[in-house]
Amino acid sequence: MSENHPHVLIFPYPAQGHMLPLLDFTHQLVNNGVAITILVTPKNLPILDPLLSRNPSIKTLVWPFPSHPSIPAGVENVKDLPANGFRSMMYTLGKLRDPILEWFRNHPSPPSAIISDMFLGFTHEIATQLGIRRYVFSTSGALALSVVYSLWREMPKRKDPDDENENFHFPNIPNSPKFPFWQLSPIYRSYVEGDPSSEFIRECYLADIASHGIVFNTFMELENVYLDYLMKDLGHNRVWSVGPVLPPGEDDVSGQSNRGCSSSVLASEILAWLDKCEDHSVVYVCFGSQAVLTNKQMEELAIALDKSGIKFILSAKRATKGHASNDYGVIPSWFEEKVAGRGLVVRDWAPQVLILKHQAIGAFLTHCGWNSTLESLIAGVPMLTWPMGADQFANANLLVDEHEVAIRACEGAQTVPNSDELSKLLAEAVQGNKVEERRLRASEIRRVAINGIKEGGNSFKDLAAFVKHLRGEATKIEV
Repeated sequence: MSENHPHVLIFPYPAQGHMLPLLDFTHQLVNNGVAITILVTPKNLPILDPLLSRNPSIKTLVWPFPSHPSIPAGVENVKDLPANGFRSMMYTLGKLRDPILEWFRNHPSPPSAIISDMFLGFTHEIATQLGIRRYVFSTSGALALSVVYSLWREMPKRKDPDDENENFHFPNIPNSPKFPFWQLSPIYRSYVEGDPSSEFIRECYLADIASHGIVFNTFMELENVYLDYLMKDLGHNRVWSVGPVLPPGEDDVSGQSNRGCSSSVLASEILAWLDKCEDHSVVYVCFGSQAVLTNKQMEELAIALDKSGIKFILSAKRATKGHASNDYGVIPSWFEEKVAGRGLVVRDWAPQVLILKHQAIGAFLTHCGWNSTLESLIAGVPMLTWPMGADQFANANLLVDEHEVAIRACEGAQTVPNSDELSKLLAEAVQGNKVEERRLRASEIRRVAINGIKEGGNSFKDLAAFVKHLRGEATKIEV
């Protein structure tokens, strides 16, 4: 591959919240003259359609999905699995190692680097065998990843194996974060020494740490202390923060509404509904592409939204193939009729970026997934936090304690909120005394984030530096 056009293999992890930011980043790489091949399995290919239609030069490598006893036939994306499906997906994708190696060795001009999701650490071994570089694309922030790397390296255990509330301290990480055991990464908590799947996953995380560099969908002003810490911790400065990585054609309603899924309400209808609302008067409620509320949680949330008297949009995911559908994702039968006019219910996928950007939105009740966090910050919308798992507890702490752009509403995937308390928080989120302070802080972070991705900004510079680095590395590889 020529010096000016390095060729990179992109390998996204098949989850909505992981694929979309890496595909948006891929679009930026293409714009900067990088040749791209993307590896996916057949059922994930349609998610690439918007990217491929904008960038016809991108090549695809489509491998059959390897089978796994706990993944139902025909399922190739964790959005169709309950939360514990992440482990099975990580393990089964590892079976693609040999086919990928074979493909590289038979390719007339193979990629000079691999950029793969943080959950695909086994690709570091592929790169090492081929004599090329592998870069981690992190769909978590730098604080969350610092905690996860520390866990997998140090492997701390509970003093009392039955104590879910035992605190785990991370004194080496800035601000000395601590979490009760139940808030640690569920993938880490489910580790069983000697179990092949567990050991494979641990090796994947250690391979992430050993990889040549990390690209973060974050920005310096949001997480600079953690980015600095990681450079010291990893012993090198090949850490690039290029976020927030925005979707191309951000203002295209049709493009935004079909990112990854269909919705029960058209984007244009949602925007028309919001247009009739006063500025900052609506609370948007959504828990991401993965979480499905239990019926009891949904009922308390519905009562709280009803009691609060506020205007709202509720995006509610239905039960997946792995859920007992009678116990999950059912909206109470009385709810929609009772809140008609002031509440809009969207089932499954909502055009979140468009909704958050609308001036009628005053607050966002969120699970604090990293994409949702960034999308809210780039829109300047304060948050109510309800972290449920994964990196979300660390993200909530960052938003509430460090940047003061959010207030805590609830915690935990199984926790049933108190509808009286939640209804007060929902009302205060758009009408309370401190609303203006949070909104001003959120607006300031929005300004900084947008400036960062403009020419001369920190994220803009890091993207340029990363592309330059890829070019330099490509020239070192013998053809």
